[in-house]
Order: sequence, then C-alpha cells, then structure tokens
Amino acid sequence: MDAKTLTAPAVTDQEGLQDFIDALQDYAPAIERDVARLRAAPGDREVIGSLFRTLHNVKGDAVLCKVDLAVAITHQIETVLSRVRGNDFSFTDPVAEVFLLAVDRLELATARLAQQESLVGLQLVPLVQGLEELAQAAPVDVDECVAATIEAVTGFRPVATPSLRGRGRISAIHSGASSQVADDLRFFQTLANQFEGRSPLFKGRTMRVLRLARETNQLAGDMIDTQQLEAAVYMHDVGMMFLPESEWLKPNAMTPAEKLSLRAHPGYAAGMLARIDGWSAAAEMVAQHHEMPDGQGYPEGLEAGRICAGAKVLAIIDAFEAVMLKHINRGRNRSILRAIAEINACDKQFAPEWIAPFNQVIRRNLEM
Repeated sequence: MDAKTLTAPAVTDQEGLQDFIDALQDYAPAIERDVARLRAAPGDREVIGSLFRTLHNVKGDAVLCKVDLAVAITHQIETVLSRVRGNDFSFTDPVAEVFLLAVDRLELATARLAQQESLVGLQLVPLVQGLEELAQAAPVDVDECVAATIEAVTGFRPVATPSLRGRGRISAIHSGASSQVADDLRFFQTLANQFEGRSPLFKGRTMRVLRLARETNQLAGDMIDTQQLEAAVYMHDVGMMFLPESEWLKPNAMTPAEKLSLRAHPGYAAGMLARIDGWSAAAEMVAQHHEMPDGQGYPEGLEAGRICAGAKVLAIIDAFEAVMLKHINRGRNRSILRAIAEINACDKQFAPEWIAPFNQVIRRNLEM
C-alpha cells in the first residue's frame, strides 16, 4: 500500500465517502460489542465469525465507496483476526485494544477527509505497518508487536490500564484557601454538583477534571494560580444549565442551531464568576476554555497568544473527558490509551506547551 493512501489520500467521490462514514457509524458499535464479548470469551467461534462478517462488510463498503485508506486498515484487521480464528494466538486484551484503536483511527480519518482536513497526527502508516507485522508475527512475539504498535500510534506503551474515574480521593477545596475563598469554592463546587446531577454520565466528572488539572499544573511548576484553576474547573460547564436540556443532553447529533446555542455557555458561567470579587482570573479561564490556538474556537475566535494558560489546560482536560465519554450512548468503553491518542492527534486544537505535561500526567497514571 502506497503511504500516500494513508497520509494524503485523494477523495474522488465525496458522496461515496459520506455514505461510507454513515455506514461505519452503524458498524462500529457492532465491532465494539463483539470485541467486548471476545475479551470475555476469546475462543468463541460464533463471535469471531460475527466480527469477521462485520469487518468484511466494512471493507466491502470501503471498496464500493472508493475509500482506499479504509480498505488498507480493515484488510489488516481481518488478517490479524484470521490468525486468531486459526488459533495461532489468543484474543488478549492488548490485541483487542489494537482492534479498537484501528477502528477509532478509521473513524477519525474519514471524518477529517469529509472536512478536507489533514490526516497528520493520526499515525496511520505505523498503525497499518504494525497490523501487518502482527499478522505475520510468531506467537511468542505477539505481545511485543502489539505493544510496539500501540506505542507507535499513541506515544504510550500499554500497561495494565487503571480507571481515571475515582482513583484515589483528593481534597476538593484548596488547603491554602482563606475562609472567604473556601466559602466561594464550596459554592462553586455545589453548582458543579448540580451540573453533574443532570446526567448519570457526568458522575464524578468534576473531581476527575480537577485532579488532572492540578497534576498538569504542578508538573509545569504551578504556573497557574491553583485556587483560580479550581474555581474554573467547578464552573466551566455550569453555563450549560442555562440552556435547554433537550439540546445538550440529547443522545444524537446536535443541529447547527443547537451547536450555535451551545457556544453561549462559557459566557454565562464566566459572567457569574466575574461578578464575584476575587475571581476574575477564573472567569477568564472559563470564558476562553473553548478557544483554540489557531483562532478556530469560540466564542471570540482568540489565537494562542490571547488565550490564558488556565483556559489552555482546561481545554485539553475537558476534551479528554469528553472523548472518554464519546459515543457512550452506543455502549462504547473507551480506554485511556485511545482517548489520549485522539487528543494528541488534534494538533491544532490545543496548546502544545501544555500537551507535554498533560501527557506526563497520563503516563504516570498508566504506570501506577
């Protein structure tokens, strides 16, 4: 396969590409369900057959829709699965992770092609090369081949992956806070709890974001005031509660009008903070946490130099949390490795100076 097929593919049929994307949205949940079932029963011939049929349908649609990169990726997954079916090696958790990572990359790549965006950062060439090597690896080399492939694509070597949801307890209110500041932070945390209560999917979200934000800031030398950052974590999504729940809690895709409405939520929460003495820095973080370094964010379209550090950190962690919950309505169980790989692939969306310490935090969590 020509590397250009994976790095700069030509789209000869835009309508066909969209048809393939629509079909993949239907196939992906079935793939994930079968992978989950195989993790529980690696030798289940019926499930292996079901997964084979789904992958074959994906590849067939890719051929019909002229999406060559999808053909390249899916063919290699099929080849690896054929070795599992032939009892050459077992369908272990790491092998399952490679399958799911490949499907994630296929979804991201085709979505970018539809938007005429670059595929740089998706690491599709090392992914396909790794799958090719896995398809030919001796059984004793499978684990190392899987680990090398995952590391080449994500930048992280797989280990026993813990959950970031509720691991350990942290102090919610900064220990150095004065009485008034502590009271304010408790009030902000109460509002965050109200937001979490809007959906069971949000349970524990605030504390997860707070822990990641604190650890990232600490690794960077506490460049951001810790109390202001804590307030921003509590308040950054509180503005969502001023919008109709039918818009932002819906399980299916938002309409353009709903997306436009959603852009107002940082301003509501930032406005509340700005009206309370002493929280102007937190208000700025909240107001800017959906801005992007390339100026394509909202609500103001600020470029990197005008976005405060706290907002840059919050943007990364908020997106990471969103990716972990992505497609939860269809039963996906996204791992930390695949979530961090997706964040790192969005090279224009986040501040590079904060990606590095955030990666260190995730690596440290993976190794604990």
